[in-house]
Amino acid sequence: MRLILGSGSPRRRELLATLGVTPDAITPPDIDETPKKAETPRVYCERIAFEKAHAIEASPEDIVLCADTTVALGRRILGKPADAGEAAEFLVSLGGRRHSVITAVVVRKGDRIWRRTSESAVKMKRLSDDELNAYLASGDWQGKAGGYAIQGPAGAFIPWIQGSYTGIVGLPLAETAALLQAAGLPLWRQE
Repeated sequence: MRLILGSGSPRRRELLATLGVTPDAITPPDIDETPKKAETPRVYCERIAFEKAHAIEASPEDIVLCADTTVALGRRILGKPADAGEAAEFLVSLGGRRHSVITAVVVRKGDRIWRRTSESAVKMKRLSDDELNAYLASGDWQGKAGGYAIQGPAGAFIPWIQGSYTGIVGLPLAETAALLQAAGLPLWRQE
């Protein structure tokens, strides 16, 4: 039995390591992540995680783990910004408001599927022009849903969360541990 992580995220690998799990293979799936018309953020996130899990080639005994993290401001999905201008727009929109961070996790073994979704509320402070420009110059916004990562420099902009910190980072550990154990993968195993 092998564990295949369907993600190129170093943060997801680090979070898995806290469970004593090292993936046997890392295979980021190549799927279209465009939201469907009128798709709500939670439904979108769950669909993308599910599609990622099915896009990974694996033997029937392999365990495939995929996740998707979505930042939502109401019904608006804030994906990975295309450029610094879009990142600035996202961060200004989030400033002084609560938003949702949704992470859907899917585990597949053969034809069996296990899934869970973590939804957390996050408040970002309003950023001054200096803070916004310094953050954009850092490049930390690149490749991050909503244009920020709570575990990086943007953590200084987050005075309040309700929910799962690890879910906001990108892999809710309680949910992930339960899914992997349900699929038969022992955690905290000795290599």
